[in-house]
Formats: sequence, structure tokens, C-alpha cells
Amino acid sequence: MYLMIVEDEPRLRNNLALEIPWEDHGIEVIGLAESGEEALKLFDRKKPDIMLLDVQMPGMSGLELAKLVRLKDPYMKMIVLSGHDNFEFAQIAMESGISKYLLKPAGDSEILSAVLESAAELREQLDALHNQTLLTQKWTQHLPHLRELFLMNWLQGKYSQWEIEKHSSDMMMDLETPRLYCVAIVDMDPLQAAETRFRADDTSLLQVSLKYIASQDLEPEWMFLDSNGSTVILFHTCSIEDPEPFILYVNATIGKLLNIVKESLKLTASAGISEYTDQVIDMNKLYEQARQALQRRIVYGKHIAISYQARFERDMLDLGQSNSERELEIGIETGNLAKALEAFDKQWNSSMLTADTMDKVNEIILYFGSLIVRLIQQRGCSVKEVAGSDFSYLLHLQSFATKEQVYECLQRIIRNFIAYQHAKRGSAGHRMVEAALQIIEDGIQEDLTLYHVAERLFINSSYLSRLFKQETGKSFSAYVLEHKMERAKSILLKGAKVYDTASAVGYRDLSYFTKVFRKYWGVTPGEFSKLEAN
Repeated sequence: MYLMIVEDEPRLRNNLALEIPWEDHGIEVIGLAESGEEALKLFDRKKPDIMLLDVQMPGMSGLELAKLVRLKDPYMKMIVLSGHDNFEFAQIAMESGISKYLLKPAGDSEILSAVLESAAELREQLDALHNQTLLTQKWTQHLPHLRELFLMNWLQGKYSQWEIEKHSSDMMMDLETPRLYCVAIVDMDPLQAAETRFRADDTSLLQVSLKYIASQDLEPEWMFLDSNGSTVILFHTCSIEDPEPFILYVNATIGKLLNIVKESLKLTASAGISEYTDQVIDMNKLYEQARQALQRRIVYGKHIAISYQARFERDMLDLGQSNSERELEIGIETGNLAKALEAFDKQWNSSMLTADTMDKVNEIILYFGSLIVRLIQQRGCSVKEVAGSDFSYLLHLQSFATKEQVYECLQRIIRNFIAYQHAKRGSAGHRMVEAALQIIEDGIQEDLTLYHVAERLFINSSYLSRLFKQETGKSFSAYVLEHKMERAKSILLKGAKVYDTASAVGYRDLSYFTKVFRKYWGVTPGEFSKLEAN
């Protein structure tokens, strides 16, 4: 430890430096100063650990020096030699950062003991600081992983409100500032049979590659890999007054990410996008929305971003269930009939193996009947519509003569349910296309584009394009052109001028309107008007 002695009296200063065996105790005197001003200049050059100083000196006092030194080095140990046997003065000294207060004339052993005690205290503080620094370094190294674990548990609904607030604070994630949130789940599309560069067991590698690409392109956003290996992205913004720009940003960003993945990996990925919320406790709801939206790529195909919108479908709640039930649900949710029937068959057989009495058989039948009803109702579906002709049997499963008949009935309902889910997903898309058609109808006088209508619906333009073609059998541009030309013809038939007609169907350039009209109808608008007049 390095010691600096500050004393204005030369004889006492030299005695303190030379008469006490400092080196025998690991203390090295590195500087002597006769005033506070000189000590302050030496301090920056010598960097002492301990300072032994007089209180009363010409110019700067020892207490003034102590205050200035404390600002430069908060760990500095300072020991005062004072002739003031006064409690108030000693209290002021301690408040100035003095660690020990000795009264003159203090003996050499007392001074040595005070310095050694201060040295021991400083070592303890520095060790603690070092340990804290190492802990901070380790914490910083593991922080990304800890954040991902927190995000996963948060979005899967494992935390209460206060736990979210506490853990987010620990993770240095600001959730106190009001924000809007939106969840997107991005996943690699299944490999095609013709793919030769990658095999099925390369899926994990591709999923990690996808997350890496997303982390490079979307650095400010929070993301993690969920249990399925999909990249989950939590978008957030502090601009809560108008959510529209935020939703448009999310859709545009995900669309760009899918294109980057395709260019980088020469493979496609798809995404499901949730609605938005300003409530941190609702993250599990958004996660489920994004998950359900992503599953619709079964219907709409690969390389697509699908937005979930409650106004086009009923919410499908996912209340916790056992692992065996979950297998059955996954089969139903993904439309995988073979998987659903396999899970049901496995669960049914394992349950019936333990049924050694009629009462137990009836309990198992009641359980499976309730399970099927619950799975249907959780998705906002009508049990009667799903079960169809088996609805009355479902109400009275115990009336069957054999358990095999019950099994066959429940199997038929599962088959119906999956078919019903496919139709329902299609109808959600149908309602979205209906909304797009209404926008076209109401905005026929505007210059309508696919991108413009997709923005109005807060969905990805490629998703709307594919959905529109699937539902109408026509491309968006072809439909709009046909609608505008039919409307233009109708207006001209009423005797309107060509300029007014062009304006009424969204064309500001008369010559361009004339060119498009002639290409579609084979005559110019003027020629058409003359033909009808004759």
C-alpha cells in the first residue's frame, strides 16, 4: 500500500516518514507534502492509497484537502492528526471523508496501527469491488441468454404483472415507459423434396441462422427462439398515440426480413403477426395470435407474412392442458388428421387399459367427451356445427352399447373438427377479401394499389395478393382494372363527359385513361359515347 504524509511541520513530517518501520508492514511512503496545495499536486502523480494528514496547515486546511481528495478517489483512506479534542470537530472530519481521527501527540505504534487498519479495510473494499466487477462481467456475458429466457416465459404467460416488472428491471429492459407491443413469429418453411443442400436434420441449423439474420437486421427489437425453434420477435414503440405507423412498420419489416432470408439462405420462411397492445400482461395473447396466424401457411402457402386480425375471425383461446391433450390439440390446430387421430388413439388405449370396472369406463368416456367439447369451444366453434349428425350421440355417449362405438363416434367428430377448422381459416380470409373489395368499391375514384389497400387492412401486401387471388380467382390489379372499366362504361352510358368519367374512376391523366379504356374495350371513350348515342 502507498502512503502519503501531509504535515506542515518539517521535523514531525520527517519523523513520521523515517521513524516508523513502514516497509516491515508492507507500507511504502511515496510522498511528503508540507501543505494541502502541494499534496493535491502530488496526488495525481503518486496515486497514494492512504493519506496521513494534519488538520491545521497554512493555506488549505486538512479538511478542505480531504474533501477534494474524496472527489478524486472515493476509496482513499485518510487519517487525521489533530490537536482538537472536540466531538463536533471530529464529526466534521468524518463527514469530510476522514476514516480515522487521531489526537496529537499520537505515538508511533498508534499511528502505525491506524494506518495498517486502514490498509486492511481498503484491501477488503478492493476485493469486494473486484468480485463485484467479475460478477458484473459474468452477468453482462449471460445477459442476452437471460433476456431470451425472460422473454420466452413472459410471452408464454408464465409471469404475473409484478413478476414481469421485477424481471424486466433485472434484465435492464425498460417497460415502465408506455409502449405499444406486437409479436411476430418467423419460421423456416418445410424443405422441398427437391432440396439437395439441406436435409431434415439441418432444421436446427436453419432456425438458428434465421434468428441470426433477424438479430442483425432488427437489432433494437427483442427476440428469442421458442420451444419449436421459431424466431419470436417482440416489436415495441414508445409512440402510443397513433398505432397505425407502428403496425405498418412491423408488416414492412417482417416482409423485408423474409426477403433477406430468401436471398441469404436460398430458402423461404413465413411469419405470423399478432395485433397490438399496450398492456405487458397481454403478451401471451399476442404470442398465441401470431402462432395461429403462422399456422395458416398450411392454407395460403409458403414465403408469406400472415396478420392476425380479430375483426376477421373469432379469438381462439389456449387454456393450459396436459401433454397428452396437447398432442391431440397440435394435430387439430395444424390440420394434421393423421397426427390428431394417432394422439387420440394413443390416449384412448392407454386410458382404457386401466379401466377394470364399468364405472371407470364411463368416467373415461365422460372425460373424452368433455375433452372434445372443450377443444371445440376453446376455439370459439359451435359444438353442434362441428359434430353434425353425431351431436345427439355426443350428448349421450353412455347410451352406446360398446366402447368401440364411442371411439368411432369421437373419431368422426375429430375428423369433422379438422375439416371445420380448414373451412374456418378459409372464411377468415374470405372476410378479409370482402373488406378489400369494399375498399375498392368505396375508393373507385382513387388510384388504388395493392400496397395501399394492404396498408388500410394492416396486413402484408404479398399476403393480401395471394389471398385475393385464392378467393376471387383474379389478381388484385386485374380485378381493379375490370371494376374501373365497368364503372367507366356505366358512367359514359349516362352521358357523362370523358374527362369527368376518367376522374370518377381514379384517372387524373386523360390520355392514359383513354389508352387503358381502348385496350380494354377496343374503342376510345369518345368513340364509345358516339356509338351509344347513335
